[in-house]
Amino acid sequence: MPASKLPPPVRVGSFSEKWPPKPTWKAPEDVPDLSGQIFLVTGGNVGIGRETCRVRQLFSFASSLAQTAIDDICRSTGKSNIHFLKIDLSDLSSVRKAAEQYISMEQELHVLINNAGVLYSQAPSIGPQTAQGYDVQFGVHVLGHYFFTLLLMPTLLRTANGEISGTPKPVRVVSVSSDAHEMTAPQKGIVWDSLQKGDAATPARKKLTGTRLYGQSKLGVVLISSELARRYGDQGVVAISLHPGGVKSELLRHLHPIIAWIVEKIRIYPVSLGIITTLYAATSEAALDMNGEYLTAWARRQVPSVHAQNLEMGERLWNWCEEQVSSF
Repeated sequence: MPASKLPPPVRVGSFSEKWPPKPTWKAPEDVPDLSGQIFLVTGGNVGIGRETCRVRQLFSFASSLAQTAIDDICRSTGKSNIHFLKIDLSDLSSVRKAAEQYISMEQELHVLINNAGVLYSQAPSIGPQTAQGYDVQFGVHVLGHYFFTLLLMPTLLRTANGEISGTPKPVRVVSVSSDAHEMTAPQKGIVWDSLQKGDAATPARKKLTGTRLYGQSKLGVVLISSELARRYGDQGVVAISLHPGGVKSELLRHLHPIIAWIVEKIRIYPVSLGIITTLYAATSEAALDMNGEYLTAWARRQVPSVHAQNLEMGERLWNWCEEQVSSF
């Protein structure tokens, strides 16, 4: 990974992260010209993903984007360059099919935004399992997105090398994590027993509860993003993970209504602010020099948790993911 020209990020305090100051970079006002670029956004049917797809001059594919959402975006923006890519990130077979479908349609991919998410943090619930028997939060946030990114990597590298356009240009993989990667992740970081398939992992998952499992999955997102930066940074891939801020979205749909109401009153911001950090990482010139970094609301560099900086843990998790998808 090429050395950054920027000074090391300064730690943003917990209070400032939860209640951030007014943004200095705004969306869509500060989004540069994206003509000719192809974006792929997972979870494009609701929340941050849906609003990201409204960005001007953006040719995008949105996985999980329902036709009603496409119609709404096209009607409100006057655009017709949004395309639907069916994917279920909780099923590795579906992930492969979606990647193969994209590859059959397009030769390039300039920005991949791994945005889709689920939340099952209401104790004592631990949420359902994926089609392959993994914790659904880890399966969607980490394993599903890892596999999707890996399958699209040849296309990303081809784009970065300028094999089609004739002009080499860095590509980006932006992964939406959360401050939960530090706030609610297990004390040990990754509890490997909880990553087993099926009922074998049930005792470990119940001990953690859905809240810890969610934090663990978001820690996994940061670790995989950092490992991606280390492995592919010198080939033109800029990998950035981020906390979008406390944003009102469909992510709260599995919470008890009273808890969701309290959360919204304490630290919830409109989606119009929630897209800032994602779009900054995905489009700004400055972010090209932030490979391997973690950003927080609103578009500020942040030092992630101690576990998120653990190179050994990141490599072990990458190898674990590689092993899990090897038969798909």
